[in-house]
Amino acid sequence: MLLVGLTGGIGAGKSTVSALLAELGACIVDADEIARQLQSAGSPVLAAMVERFGDSILHSDGSLNRAGVAAIVFGNDDASKAALKDLNGIVHPVMQAEILRQIKVGHDDGQHVVLDFPLLAENPRDDLDATIVVDIDPEIAVDRLVNARGMDETDARNRIANQASREKRLAIASHVVDNSGDVEMLRAQVADVWGQITG
Repeated sequence: MLLVGLTGGIGAGKSTVSALLAELGACIVDADEIARQLQSAGSPVLAAMVERFGDSILHSDGSLNRAGVAAIVFGNDDASKAALKDLNGIVHPVMQAEILRQIKVGHDDGQHVVLDFPLLAENPRDDLDATIVVDIDPEIAVDRLVNARGMDETDARNRIANQASREKRLAIASHVVDNSGDVEMLRAQVADVWGQITG
């Protein structure tokens, strides 16, 4: 059974590719979804985050205020960089353990597993049989984030700037999916790439 990495910058359409791979029979291990579950209200991870960043990262109901965390960790100054490092130190060890558990479950069920992980270029893994990178021009990504997701343009550009560069992501790719076209073009590419990997 294969373990395939899937990554792409914010706004690249990685979630859409992930959904298409699931339609093709892949078992998806979604790192973002795991992070959301680990950071749910009342969780030990969220408690550690509050201890480091304060109550301002919580909504009134005790759930995580993601925009509040983003404002702290995605700036361009040294304090933001230190905060992001601390956040990763809290979240990543627990997250890695859960990722490994879910990969094992998928493989035990006889499925090829796709690890949907936005930070794959920043945190390379040596256990992948292939790595799919969803690629898009950063300006198209900004346009989609602003117009489709309603994100503030400055926030969108800050988030892109805080991720691995397009070049760094492409350097780890064994397969590249270009998402600058429409959904049908994307669907055809994903099917072709998955066929190459699993064939």
